[in-house]
Parts: sequence; C-alpha cells; structure tokens
Amino acid sequence: MASGTVTSSEGYIKHHLTNLTFGNHPEHGWGFAHSSEAAAEMGFWSINVDSMLWSVALGILFVWFFKKVAMKVTSDVPGNAQNFVESIIEFIDDNVKSIFTHKNAVIAPLALTIFVWVFLMNLMDLVPVDWIPFLTQQLAAVFGADPHHVFMKVVPSTDVNVTGGMALSVLALIIYYSIKMKGVGGFIGELAFQPLPKIFAPFNLFLEIVGLLAKPVSLALRLFGNMYAGEMIFILIALLPFWAQWLLSVPWAIFHILVITLQAFIFMVLTIVYLAMAHDHH
Repeated sequence: MASGTVTSSEGYIKHHLTNLTFGNHPEHGWGFAHSSEAAAEMGFWSINVDSMLWSVALGILFVWFFKKVAMKVTSDVPGNAQNFVESIIEFIDDNVKSIFTHKNAVIAPLALTIFVWVFLMNLMDLVPVDWIPFLTQQLAAVFGADPHHVFMKVVPSTDVNVTGGMALSVLALIIYYSIKMKGVGGFIGELAFQPLPKIFAPFNLFLEIVGLLAKPVSLALRLFGNMYAGEMIFILIALLPFWAQWLLSVPWAIFHILVITLQAFIFMVLTIVYLAMAHDHH
C-alpha cells in the first residue's frame, strides 16, 4: 500500500491519521469528508464516525463478555473465563480500596469500566495498520464509493475527541460529587479560600479553577499523546521494507502491550484519585 517515494509516504501517513468524518460542509452539504481539510471545514458539529463506531462496539463487547461470564458464574471449579474476569475485578477492587476511603458504590464499577474499556480501545493499536483500512476501502468500492476518500482509524484513543469526552465526563463527576458532599457553598469556598488566606480569594479562585480544569486536560492529552505516538510508530514501520517491518514491529508490539495497559491503568487510577479528592472535606 505504501511506496518508497516521499510523496506517497506522506499521503500514506496522512491517510492513516485521518478520521472518517460526517458533517455539514459549507459547500457540499451533509456527507462524509473526502479529506482532512474537508473534515476541518465541517466545523465543531461534525462527528468522527470511525471513533464512535469502534469505541461503542468495544464497549458493547466489554459488557457482553462480562455479563456472559457473570450469568455462568459458579462456586465450584471455575473456568478460564471466570478466573480471568475475577482476577480483573479483584485487581480493580484492591486499587479502589487502597485509594478511595469513602463509601460510594459507583466508584468500583466506574473504575472497572474505565480500565477495561480504555484497554480495549488501546488494544486496537496492535491490529496491523493496513488490515482494517484496506478491508474498508474494498467494501466501499463494492458500493461504488471512491476508496481513496474512505478513511478508517481503528484506535479510538488516538482521537483526542474520544479521550477528551471521557475526561470531561470525569470532570462532571468531580463537580457533581464535590457539590453533593460539600454543598455549593462548601465547593465554592474550597475553591476560593485555599491555599492562601481569605483576603486572597480572587487569586485562590483563579489557581483552583486552573487546577480543576487541568485534571481533564491532563487525562485526555496523556492518553491521546501516548497512543497517537504509538500508532505513528506502527505507521512508520509499515513504510519500511517487508523484512524490516517484521524485525521492528514485533518487538515494538510486545513493548506496546505494556504501554496500552499502563495507560488504561493510569486513567483509571487518576479518576479514582480525583473523585476521592472530591469527597474529601477541607
């Protein structure tokens, strides 16, 4: 799919980093963007269809698999699937208990969902970069579409809109539980009257609001940056000769297993920490 020329290499990289975007183009109306430039011209209300498709599909896969195992759980000799699910749940439960000291029945299921869902999205990075985009182009050609204008990014966590959406959801939970546990006055007072004395309330408020907003930004950009960089390396490896691809892609894929697991773990742990801080009284 890729050739050795600079032009084709640039086009190859650009194609693999472009989302399948649907929106309202100022000139062409509603439809799919034929280029990254057209996608940008669609503006804020466009949607990256491939990111939504894969993230929702992986979320459904997670729910289906865990529900299937839960319906067949046994106290006798458990099967491999039950052992696998129980080990994940115990791992999440231990982390929640060690970080979150308050009582809230939502936190552990939320942590489990974040860890498994983010891990599955990251795991798509190990699928060879040409397989699914190539199959998508062939399918588009069957329906009469121009395959050169069909894009398919299969790693949702390389889309900053996905990581940003999850991070904003965490921010909403932080604000919700801060107000629920401390009241509106307590939450505002926490922002305005620390760490400096009350006479510095405007300065405190500025610092605390910046710190509050930095939490979702750091969550979103950390996951996005690491996964985007990993995907870029896989794409660059795919541009090399065939023998070099096997020589480099296998070690990088093995190392990347640690990266995708670690990123899911960090996103989960930071979410627990932030929600624990939201429950704390100062």
